[in-house]
Amino acid sequence: MAAPPARARADYDYLIKLLLIGDSGVGKSCLLLRFSDGSFTTSFITTIGIDFKIRTIELDGKRIKLQIWDTAGQERFRTITTAYYRGAMGILLVYDVTDESSFNNIRNWIRNIEQHASDNVNKILVGNKADMDESKRAVPTAKGQALADEYGIKFFETSAKTNLNVEQVFFSIARDIKQRLAETDSKPEDKAIKINKPDATETPVGQKSACCGS
Repeated sequence: MAAPPARARADYDYLIKLLLIGDSGVGKSCLLLRFSDGSFTTSFITTIGIDFKIRTIELDGKRIKLQIWDTAGQERFRTITTAYYRGAMGILLVYDVTDESSFNNIRNWIRNIEQHASDNVNKILVGNKADMDESKRAVPTAKGQALADEYGIKFFETSAKTNLNVEQVFFSIARDIKQRLAETDSKPEDKAIKINKPDATETPVGQKSACCGS
């Protein structure tokens, strides 16, 4: 009876939390559904607040459990989603290649990340709906690549409908995060300092109440 709890973490080597952000209607939920369930739906249902899916993948001989959070793009849900930035290890910035405003807003989303996410969070730029007819395209591939280069992040064009590059996007950011986590794990001296000197990282009670201001 005691065996299951002991083996609770044995089904994966890394747990990686990802966040999908971008304007409403760019296809964040469709990308998540395609990656997690291998399905696509044309019915557009606005995400209310936040939703998530889990998929475990094999990567370089390691089992990676991906916990992928799908956020609402509308302004009225923005305060809900900012709380999820902090726990994210990787963020997918999604825009619609047929909607130039969704592309222009990527800079605003990056500012949100800089304000709310951890400094070392991995980012990737995703131009979705690449299957659409070229006559409907509003954002050239070169423009998306130029923006990604400006911020020093990777760039993919995807289609949740045709499954173009969907796996590649999630695997790419997962691999980068795994590499970062592996490098962090190989520095035991950092952990030793925290374990041996717990008081150094703790704020005295009086000081904490003073800064919070009651």
